[in-house]
Amino acid sequence: MQIIYQDTADGIESNNLKGFFVGWPNPPSSETHLRILKGSDYVVLAVSSEGKVIGFISAISDGVSCAYIPHLEVLPEWQGKGIGSNLVRRMVRKLKDLYMIDLICDQEVQRFYGRLGFEKARGMIVRNFDQQACD
Repeated sequence: MQIIYQDTADGIESNNLKGFFVGWPNPPSSETHLRILKGSDYVVLAVSSEGKVIGFISAISDGVSCAYIPHLEVLPEWQGKGIGSNLVRRMVRKLKDLYMIDLICDQEVQRFYGRLGFEKARGMIVRNFDQQACD
């Protein structure tokens, strides 16, 4: 099956976004997921030849000095095929002229990001888990 990479959520419908946010106790709906993609400054989508989104990465940026990558996800049945790495590389290329590209990730995926050029750093976060579904 062919995978097409695209830099916009144009033409994507919520029914093409099923199965994401695996393991989230209160995941966003597919409709909210589409709003997240359309509201992001940058996206890269991996789309199957049938039109189903099988992976995505998003970034929020001031367009001058910095960007933050809040989401990277590949559907479980598509993991291990290099799609996530390809999505990250494509996004980093889009953001290459910025001073900093930051993301926060769980410890179990730090090695993945390290292989793609990211370095460990300290940070602080606030999480409002009652708002996780973004409703």
